[in-house]
Amino acid sequence: MLTILGGISSGRGERAVSVSRSEKILNTYVYPLLTMISILVLWEVLAALFKVPEFILPPPSSIIKEAASAIDLYLDHTYFTLYEVGVGFALSLAFGIPTAVAIVYSRFLQNTLYPILVVLQSVPKVALAPLIMMWFFRVHQVLPVIIITFLISFFPIVVDTSTGLMTISRELMDLARSLGAPQSRIFFKLRLPNSLPHFFAGVKVAITLAVVGAVVGEFVGGNKGLGYLILFASSQLLTKSVFVSLALLSAMGIALFALVALIERLTIPWAYYQEE
Repeated sequence: MLTILGGISSGRGERAVSVSRSEKILNTYVYPLLTMISILVLWEVLAALFKVPEFILPPPSSIIKEAASAIDLYLDHTYFTLYEVGVGFALSLAFGIPTAVAIVYSRFLQNTLYPILVVLQSVPKVALAPLIMMWFFRVHQVLPVIIITFLISFFPIVVDTSTGLMTISRELMDLARSLGAPQSRIFFKLRLPNSLPHFFAGVKVAITLAVVGAVVGEFVGGNKGLGYLILFASSQLLTKSVFVSLALLSAMGIALFALVALIERLTIPWAYYQEE
């Protein structure tokens, strides 16, 4: 009898897991995809119904045809913007992580460097972009765009990483010190694992801001890239080209964010609560 009841319970459990997985797939993938398709279909129908001129609001079908007709051109500009985003973001990681560690371990830097970073972050990068372009354009044409990308994505990494390194249980720190653990062991065994969720939260913000930074730089003084293409197409009333560029920028931001999220899942799976 117990065996039969156990089999029934096991079968119900398997069905419950199967149902929850199906609901998760529906909520995560199917419903958002259907919503996006519905919006595009409605857009197409309304544009045709009200006969909206294409230079004001082209329908999705025209945008897709425009992308297909000049796919090499758009991919060339996409790769260039992706290069600027990648280099600027890599620099923000290379300088942001050591800066966060230095701020955590130095009271002097907490009182001097950190307030300066907060002040710099409060200054709109769009306002700084013309100055950066004027100072560094003669060195290399791409350098100002990379610097703007770096500045925009640098601050979230510093703030979130330093927050993760500092917000650690006092009881754990006291226990480690009472056992005579050196600072290096405390850092790698306590501070670093504790900071990883905060670090990845900052990285996910920074990678999307890096795309924004590259576009801002190309708006101000770029001669290639999707931001430059949007600016040029807008001046010529090439609205379809503007929408293709915007779609590619959105796809780039989503893909980079998803890549960081995947790395986060693989690196710190213990940080996620799994519903049974």
